[in-house]
Amino acid sequence: MRRRRLGAAGPVVSALGLGCMGMSTSYGVPDDTESVRALDRAGELGITLLDTADAYGRGANEEFLGRWLGNRPGSVRDGLVLATKFGLRHDAATGRVNAVDGSAAWVRTACHASLRRLGTDRIDLYYLHRRDPAVPIEETVGAMAELVAEGSVRHLGLSEVSARTLRRAHAVHPIAAVQLEHSLFTREVLEGEMLATCRELGIGIVAYSPLGRGMLTGALTSRADLTPDDARRRWPRFADENLARNLALVRAVRAVAASLGCTPAQAVLAWLLAQGEDIVPIPGTKRRAYLEENAAAAALALGPEQADRLRAAVPDGAVAGERYPDAALARLGL
Repeated sequence: MRRRRLGAAGPVVSALGLGCMGMSTSYGVPDDTESVRALDRAGELGITLLDTADAYGRGANEEFLGRWLGNRPGSVRDGLVLATKFGLRHDAATGRVNAVDGSAAWVRTACHASLRRLGTDRIDLYYLHRRDPAVPIEETVGAMAELVAEGSVRHLGLSEVSARTLRRAHAVHPIAAVQLEHSLFTREVLEGEMLATCRELGIGIVAYSPLGRGMLTGALTSRADLTPDDARRRWPRFADENLARNLALVRAVRAVAASLGCTPAQAVLAWLLAQGEDIVPIPGTKRRAYLEENAAAAALALGPEQADRLRAAVPDGAVAGERYPDAALARLGL
């Protein structure tokens, strides 16, 4: 697996990371046995960046990764770049995210809770999951910087923020990476001012949901393919009124991928990797077969003409539906 550096002075990571959220929550029933095998296989394939958050399963995903790490030799931990996030708070009764907390006190409390769940003495990349509009970003990042000074955290990141917020944060302490949703289906979040700002400041870009929450793999044919508890049933792009239009776009991507001799997932990931050496996609999966399929994309080199054909398969404005439900959209700091 090739390597890329996140940020001018950030960590060196595999060109593709692994999003671990679905191992514990949101995408159907967890399968711990297969997830452990997937994590082991990721190491064999040279994938070093593992991404989680304290919000995933209300800490369950961090605990799962902690158990996995605890059963491996210390050399496995030393070879990983372990990334997690904080800032989303849950309602005790419903379990749903109901608040964002970027206060200095919560920064420290959340970090030490994550360290405990992960069973580690350091977090390699610590993200603010969502910006708290009630707390100046300088206060939040200042508290995060104290964690770096004490050795609990190595590098800092932000998720789903505006270019202006990113500049303010970077002035307090170097930001190694910004995590944003980016795929053929969601290009507007990164392209333009945000991309220019990241490159001006030397900040790496971690692309989450690079496969459009699985839709761009081509495996989904209808809402019936989603289990009753799958969170995607609540997301607009998977709603009945939008899904048919979006699946037509996926078919166009599939046709281009076939001409390239690869799967749709591989084509989409290769397209992202071709956008710049500062972009690291983190496709999520709990299945070894999908992990191996995704990892093979790192060996594909798309030329400009091939990348343009993939972009043309999903014209600007063609995707139907917002990328999040209204409540989640309201928490974005863009």
